[in-house]
This record gives sequence, structure tokens and C-alpha cells, in this order.
Amino acid sequence: MKTFAIYCTDKPDTAKMRNDARDAHFAHIEKTLDNFCIAGPMLDENGGTVGSLLVVKAADAAAARRQLEADPYFDAEIWADIRITEFIPAAGDWIGGKIW
Repeated sequence: MKTFAIYCTDKPDTAKMRNDARDAHFAHIEKTLDNFCIAGPMLDENGGTVGSLLVVKAADAAAARRQLEADPYFDAEIWADIRITEFIPAAGDWIGGKIW
């Protein structure tokens, strides 16, 4: 199993769309929680949501993309841009130190 960082930027004026899909999004996350290392919204300097950052476990980038496409936020077409990159958690308190 590999780890992938998924960086999604929102389209302009999607606050209502996010709000409308939020309960379904949270239900989806709860149902698939074991696939996530971390996930959450990205905020601008005023506290408004401007995107999502997810770190997921998947066999490959295509499987990570399928996980994202199963999210109600994807169906709501909130995100303008999606980048999926293999990621190695190497250091920090979230992984308990360092890998070397």
C-alpha cells in the first residue's frame, strides 16, 4: 500500500455547494475512514474554505483517484483542480518522529 497526497482547489463561490453536500461528504469519510491518513479543508486568510487536502492509502494513483471520485464533493463538482501525488510521510509528530 502506498500513500498519496491529494490537493484539491475549489471553484469560485462553492460555499453553498459544499454546505449542501457536507453531510453526505462526512458520511462518506466515516464509512471509508481506514483509507485516510489525514483529510480536511484548506482555508484562506479569512477562514473561508478554498480547497481540500487529503492523504490517502491506495495501491496506486488510479486507486487514489477512484477514492476521491467516490466522495460526494466530487459529484458536486466543487473542485476546480485536483492533483494526486505519491507521498512518503518521512518526519513529524503525526508519524511519531522520523523514518530514518
